[in-house]
Amino acid sequence: MKTRIKNIYKNIEKKPDVIIIKNSIEPFIDENFFYAADLKTGIFEGAAAILYPNGNVDLLVSELEAETAKKAKVNIIVYKDEKDFYKILKNKISSSKNIGINFKGITFKNFLKIEKHLPKANFLDVSGSFDKTRIIKDENEIKLLKKACNIADKVVEKLPEILHEGIYEYELAAEINYLLQKNGAEKPAFETISSFGKNTAEPHYSHGEIKLKNGDIVLCDFGACFKKYNSDITRSFIFGKANEKQKKMFETVLSAQKIGFEKVVSGKYAKEVHKAVEATINKTKFKGRFIHSTGHSLGLAVHDGSARLSSNSELKLKENMVFTIEPGIYIPGFGGIRIEDDILIKKECIEILTKSPKELIEIR
Repeated sequence: MKTRIKNIYKNIEKKPDVIIIKNSIEPFIDENFFYAADLKTGIFEGAAAILYPNGNVDLLVSELEAETAKKAKVNIIVYKDEKDFYKILKNKISSSKNIGINFKGITFKNFLKIEKHLPKANFLDVSGSFDKTRIIKDENEIKLLKKACNIADKVVEKLPEILHEGIYEYELAAEINYLLQKNGAEKPAFETISSFGKNTAEPHYSHGEIKLKNGDIVLCDFGACFKKYNSDITRSFIFGKANEKQKKMFETVLSAQKIGFEKVVSGKYAKEVHKAVEATINKTKFKGRFIHSTGHSLGLAVHDGSARLSSNSELKLKENMVFTIEPGIYIPGFGGIRIEDDILIKKECIEILTKSPKELIEIR
């Protein structure tokens, strides 16, 4: 893991003497703690990681998670209580003048406590470096992401068997979540979306007390969390016979996604991908009905860092970045179609990590 830490320092303009990653309690746990330690399990509330320029890492953990911490190939220091924690922290880095803090991942309360115990320190925001480093996945991360995608694919395969007239949206969500864990996920990557009919026109709708009926669009958006790494897939179906409008929406979205795949090339800019996908949809009668970005970076977080395939992104695409490609068309009062896959950017092409079929399926 020394390479990860050295890369974090490499991507910082004004180098700190040391970096502190400090966790609070859930949900304020910094994914960078797990990235730095390469830990796949545990919560580590209250814990901290101290990162040094030579690639070494000290983990300050409570007795509660001392055994779990031993899975990390770093130096483990166990504290008894909060007073003991700050005593150890102060002893470890009191000689450091410039201290890097991931301001995006620390609570204000925890920062004030660190500032109180290290009053002479100069604190630097190094959050941008974590984003810049994590967007390029290493071999181990890619392996875990592929496994998370494989689990999601296994769930997609079962969806047509689950759908039947009268099933509630929340029942479908429960079935999806069960299948994710049955197939090896630790948990869903995010709150599962399972929407029917006009609810499919809401991109971030979750699920409710709506029954499936003949002619409905069914939209399922979910992912698997496997050893902290996440997949994200969306498939749209028609329950019954698709009408002409639904067919045209589906065909347009599928064509737009294909364009997205073609435009994702190492060396190009993220905004070029989005503009090409958006233009494909806007050439049809569904102009203006694609209302979000084409995709986002994927990894330890579902929306990993601030990287987007969007119209205002200045990101230059590089090998070993992982993104979703997820065009959609949304018509309020009628419904929406979205098709989403996860892709890995390679040197001269892309690898589509989610393998589920994308053709229009009419479930009868």
